[in-house]
Amino acid sequence: MSTLALPAPRPRAWLTDLPVIGVAAVWGASYLAAKGVTTQTTVLAVLVLRFGIVLPVLVGAGWRGLRALTAPQWRGAGLLGLILSGIFLLETYGVVHTSATNAGLIISLTMIFTPLAEAAVTRVRPPRAFLAAAALSVLGVVLLTQGGGFTSPSGGDLLMLLAALARTVHVLVMARVEAVQSADALPLTTVQLGTAVTVFALLCAAPGTGSAPWDAAASFEPADWAGLLFLSVLCTLFAFFVQMWAVRRTSPSRVSLLLGTEPLWAAAVGIVLGGERLGALGLLGGGLVLAGTMWGRRATS
Repeated sequence: MSTLALPAPRPRAWLTDLPVIGVAAVWGASYLAAKGVTTQTTVLAVLVLRFGIVLPVLVGAGWRGLRALTAPQWRGAGLLGLILSGIFLLETYGVVHTSATNAGLIISLTMIFTPLAEAAVTRVRPPRAFLAAAALSVLGVVLLTQGGGFTSPSGGDLLMLLAALARTVHVLVMARVEAVQSADALPLTTVQLGTAVTVFALLCAAPGTGSAPWDAAASFEPADWAGLLFLSVLCTLFAFFVQMWAVRRTSPSRVSLLLGTEPLWAAAVGIVLGGERLGALGLLGGGLVLAGTMWGRRATS
């Protein structure tokens, strides 16, 4: 990691780095937290509660910015919010049906998929080293999902893979919708989360889609509320404000690199706190995913 071509850190850079590493850590732990608080019938309810709790805070903090958004900016942010809702649906349903360790490592493939998709759109061939790194990561995912021998990947693994692809689409759309380029990050994120909450609420209202948010909330034990507040306050509100604060004090590349440690935290939390076991093939696959991801980041830096 020290060989990456990044800007030289400013004095006391660790004061900025530590909160960003904290974001990566809570994001890595979010998979185990989501797995603990969510069941197959409460996915939509938990998503409504998770983002509904923090949305009023974001609206209050960014009210002036919301009023300043133009109609094209509202439409662009709404489109991004629709994609974001798909990402969270795939991730949350996926983590219910796979391990927290697998979820965190598979989602890290976004860092490989995004440059590949961008190369396809711009028709600029990526470096050979990057293609080799992508192949290494794909091999790692194959091994990672074979804990009991070579079998078909679980439904949760496939959903997490789709979530990684959806994250890639979100990044590419954000980079190409001109209307949102000039929008402030706070109101833009608020509109996206508001759109996602609306989608989740509408899906909850449909028959046969699981528990209603108030029913899920009524059934929560103290540990469930602790997990939900962890997802809402730390993994959403804290993470958003730290990213916005850190990018203005260091470089986006440095922040992105530090956030790239998320799968390491996901694996550590899943194994240490969740009691998950990867097995020899799984450990090898996880190592290949991380090695391929870091190699791919270096090849495109």
